[in-house]
Amino acid sequence: MMYWLVAGVLFVYFVIWFIISKVKQKYSLVDIAWGGGFVVVAWTGFLATLSMTIQNITILILVTLWGVRLFWHLARRNWNKPEDYRYVNMRKRWGTKLVNLKAFLNVFVLQGVLLFIIALPITHTFANETADFHWWQVVGIVLWVIGFIFEVGGDSQLENFKKNPANKGKLLTTGFWSVTRHPNYFGEALSWWGVFLVAFTGLTASWLIISPVVITLLLLFVSGVPLLEKKYQDREDFKQYANKTSKFFPIIGKKGL
Repeated sequence: MMYWLVAGVLFVYFVIWFIISKVKQKYSLVDIAWGGGFVVVAWTGFLATLSMTIQNITILILVTLWGVRLFWHLARRNWNKPEDYRYVNMRKRWGTKLVNLKAFLNVFVLQGVLLFIIALPITHTFANETADFHWWQVVGIVLWVIGFIFEVGGDSQLENFKKNPANKGKLLTTGFWSVTRHPNYFGEALSWWGVFLVAFTGLTASWLIISPVVITLLLLFVSGVPLLEKKYQDREDFKQYANKTSKFFPIIGKKGL
């Protein structure tokens, strides 16, 4: 029942964002919806159960902090900016027939399905109430905190770097960006491994590992790292940066994945 409730709420949520995007004539606003969608899932589960176990409250707090922060960060950055180049390219590929349907299915429904999958540990937690709290769940909180620090720190450093006119056309290679070329993406993936561990209560919940695996693969091989790497791959300064800085996992002083 909980899974169907979450699926229904997410469908309505993304329909609303589709309408907003149509009004703004900017499908890239779906990126803003991404973080908020996880908060919607968490609060849907909580309000449906009103359960106050340590596990449920922990999940609610972690997901709310992560999702609200990302929602606000992307809203400030993207709300009034032109359409992101990725979505401009999508429009070109779609042609002129059935554009609205293609946008709804390929952008909003697809993101809704991915969000539902990645949010499975959240939904499972509220659908399977337990009062137990194990040592690995504490480890999950620690991993989430580390990931959150990398994600927020990386985003903050990049934002401040871009605000300085003297840095126009330059690459940020200091701070978190000195140990990984994508600290924000690494942090996001690590945070979801943390959420998985908090939601994990035993071997019967092992299938929930699909959540951190999917988000990690998406960021590392599909929608995150590859797009930015391709954007800068021909720049000499990026080649030098990439030669000495890990692509994803933080490694000090040497190259790695």
